[in-house]
Amino acid sequence: MAKVAVVMGSDSDFPLMKKALDVFKQFGIDYDVRVISAHRTPDVAHDFAKNAAYRGYEVIIAAAGKAAHLAGVMASMTPLPVIGVPVKSSTLDGLDSLLSTVQMPQGIPVATVAIDGAYNAALLAVEILGVKYPEIMGKVVEYKKNLAEEVIEKDKKLQGEIL
Repeated sequence: MAKVAVVMGSDSDFPLMKKALDVFKQFGIDYDVRVISAHRTPDVAHDFAKNAAYRGYEVIIAAAGKAAHLAGVMASMTPLPVIGVPVKSSTLDGLDSLLSTVQMPQGIPVATVAIDGAYNAALLAVEILGVKYPEIMGKVVEYKKNLAEEVIEKDKKLQGEIL
């Protein structure tokens, strides 16, 4: 069964990351959630990243604010795909987090979503898993079909209101 690790630099990131967990529940994806700081618990971060694949994870989502080095640290020490979620901070509205997450050196890729983009991070993880698991791919196809149908219905409603 597919399994994702969701790590965050602080427990204050958890309300945001619940959106990702809701997506995993919707798609039937197993997950574990951890608070791991790249700066305050670097040994834990290194151990987690180095052993993530052996623990059965297939994708890591790393959320962090401010310096936001967590995704990069994870990516530097694991062969797994890492998705970074820059968390909006009070200092620069998350721009600092975004730049810290997206600006990785060559050879250390981190897929980065929008500031506070936990929902899309989870969807990207689901799509990555769908490459390996046909049942997940089928759910992704159905999800996107439903998205399109919702937009079509909203357009019909709007057209009825403006005519």
